[in-house]
Amino acid sequence: MTQPSGVDLFDADRLRLVEAPPPRLSPEDRQAMDDAWDAAVRANPALFDGPVVGCTGLEREEPHGLVLTWVRATYRYYALRRVPGATVRLPSLFVAVLQPADDGRLLVGRMASWTTSPGRWQLPGGSVEPPPDGEPLDPAALRRHAARELAEETGVDTPADALTLWRATRGANGSVGILFRAPPRPAAWLHGRHATLTATERALGRTPELDRLALVRSPADLTGPHVSYLVPVLRRHSGTPHR
Repeated sequence: MTQPSGVDLFDADRLRLVEAPPPRLSPEDRQAMDDAWDAAVRANPALFDGPVVGCTGLEREEPHGLVLTWVRATYRYYALRRVPGATVRLPSLFVAVLQPADDGRLLVGRMASWTTSPGRWQLPGGSVEPPPDGEPLDPAALRRHAARELAEETGVDTPADALTLWRATRGANGSVGILFRAPPRPAAWLHGRHATLTATERALGRTPELDRLALVRSPADLTGPHVSYLVPVLRRHSGTPHR
């Protein structure tokens, strides 16, 4: 289902992941990638070229399933998106968590000033890292990663097996997100967990990745820049009609 924002939302009762060979770059693309990455690091020294999973395909598999094709890469591959004429543009794969409050509102967070997208609102989550050699990347691994991101960004500890697969989203640039839903929690408790996390991080001289949390019910509640998938997710979650 394609949304007006250019974002696709897919029902995902079942998900199968298939590893493909890493992307092959021409010498010209590799040099352009390295130059673009070096420029990005000069602009934001917090960037690091760690291992990451790219997504090269998302297809339906009947009945009610999805097949996701993924590759091992590093963050510098994403710099090719900024290079005009590059023959390789690797979409990313991320996980995110819909954390509802008891009243049905969803928890969203604002990215801190030191991140790659300062001031942007999004669901708790992050880019997927490849598994160690010999271990699978499967829905269980994605679920564990989503639970870890939720705890690291909001202070909300939820067992991985308490998260349920909700939807998959694909943006205009091809990047794919696997969305999980967490059990409802009291609103005051959610804010309290983040306050505790923030105090702990600041005592260590750090700022949390999400520097502010909010509970929203529909797209009308959003203020400020936000990720493209957030509006269609809120519409689907709340049943708000498209306009």
